[in-house]
Amino acid sequence: MKVRIVALLLAVTLTAGSAQAEGYLAQKVERLPVLELGLGNAGYGVSQKDYTLQTGKGYVLKLKSTGAKECAWIAPDFTNFIWLRKVEVNKVEIKASHIYEIEMEREGEAEIFFVPIRPGEYAWSCRGLEEKGMAGRFIVK
Repeated sequence: MKVRIVALLLAVTLTAGSAQAEGYLAQKVERLPVLELGLGNAGYGVSQKDYTLQTGKGYVLKLKSTGAKECAWIAPDFTNFIWLRKVEVNKVEIKASHIYEIEMEREGEAEIFFVPIRPGEYAWSCRGLEEKGMAGRFIVK
């Protein structure tokens, strides 16, 4: 019986240690390359498709729309697995627990301050414009 308890405690200790995030939450955030939406002659281009991130590390992502195409930016699975610190739009801070969608009907920008909390690959897109190339992914390690 004692051997089983010791083995169980050892397994729990080893499992708990491996589940810790890699990053240090108190450090400064890393600014990601701006995600510019609506580039090119047709207005369906984006400045970057993929972003590689690390769990437990703070990031800022600026979404910037040229206004060429209306974009309802979504990343439903990704936004379920981040700690959202805030969203900033026109010097206004929005503090919420979740982002459902950021809709940009014309030229504008928003900054998302967040920490990824679960590894995986997560899609982002402008709703309905994925086939036109307005899509990418977050790769969280």
